Amino acid sequence: MPRMIFVNLPVTDLAASMAFYTSLGFENNPVFTDETAACMVWSDTISVMLLTHEKWRTFTNRPIPPTTSSEVMLALSCDSREQVDEMTQTAGAQGGVADVNPVQDLGFMYSRSLTDLDGHIWETMWMDMSAMSSDG
Repeated sequence: MPRMIFVNLPVTDLAASMAFYTSLGFENNPVFTDETAACMVWSDTISVMLLTHEKWRTFTNRPIPPTTSSEVMLALSCDSREQVDEMTQTAGAQGGVADVNPVQDLGFMYSRSLTDLDGHIWETMWMDMSAMSSDG
């Protein structure tokens, strides 16, 4: 079995968050979805678990931070610069915030950042792997 990651995020409105992540290209896995949680799949090894606040509190007693604070920024690789732009612009159009941090364009690597409906920060990034030298 390949190693996988399941990012767990508390969300205020589960249905709205599911629609938001679907608009970014995630697919719902109904096997792990109910009225308290939704599994949104990015790839074969990366899934985001959207959890209602009530469900979240069954996993931890730590408080849910306000949407204006940041504890982590998660990065998703994209197939092209255009996909980075498309995802970030879609996030802004669907109620998130596009370019919450400055755009980074290093030529061989391009990234933008966005927030979801609950203020969780995601970085969309593309890297030109052919620019990476195996010579060290």
